[in-house]
Amino acid sequence: MRALWLALLLAVAGLPLLGQGATTADSVFEIEFTHPGLSPPRWTMTLHSDGSGHFHTDPAEAAGETAANGENPRSTDLPGVDREIQVSARFARRVFDIAQRHRLFNEECESHLKVAFTGWKKLSYRGPDGSGSCRFSFGADKEIDSLGNSLQSVAEAILIGEKLRLLLQHDRLGLDQEMENLAVADADGRVEQIGVIRGILEQLCDDPRVMERVKKRARLLLTHVDEE
Repeated sequence: MRALWLALLLAVAGLPLLGQGATTADSVFEIEFTHPGLSPPRWTMTLHSDGSGHFHTDPAEAAGETAANGENPRSTDLPGVDREIQVSARFARRVFDIAQRHRLFNEECESHLKVAFTGWKKLSYRGPDGSGSCRFSFGADKEIDSLGNSLQSVAEAILIGEKLRLLLQHDRLGLDQEMENLAVADADGRVEQIGVIRGILEQLCDDPRVMERVKKRARLLLTHVDEE
């Protein structure tokens, strides 16, 4: 009887019931991306409904190998990344809304079309209202495919941020070209959620050793964070 009254009260208040599209703080979304031809070849990103999350990669599998000419074939690879991240509330809401609209990913996601391979994306959801997952290279549904592309763009921003950290420590002159690349990628949509690298951009702005052109680009990118 108590449960019935609670359900009626929630219905009157216009609030969703668990199992009927509700997203709670306990709900977790995860994407696992794999592509053996890219560096890193695998990464995972988890997100919570408030936009907080975690990003992880392992060190490149080929990092310890040696090419025939004696050089490391992937010497420019980043070391493993393992850090907390924060996306905007709007972006997180989009992710969880899509999960709800697509039965918590309990559906066929792969289109099976003969298109260029862009990497495997496994989307997973777990929460009080259930769990599910699906895996695809090219999504059967435009919304699912678009979500996969957006999450790849967020990951790209994170990885560029890690490269900026390394350049700040070891090659400050290299920051100029990398920041130009980032500005172009931001303009054409290859990176999303610049807020995930707010920390390193603020460092660049505040470091007296960094050239003014780099600082100017960092400040401009930071103005985009409030628009996300």
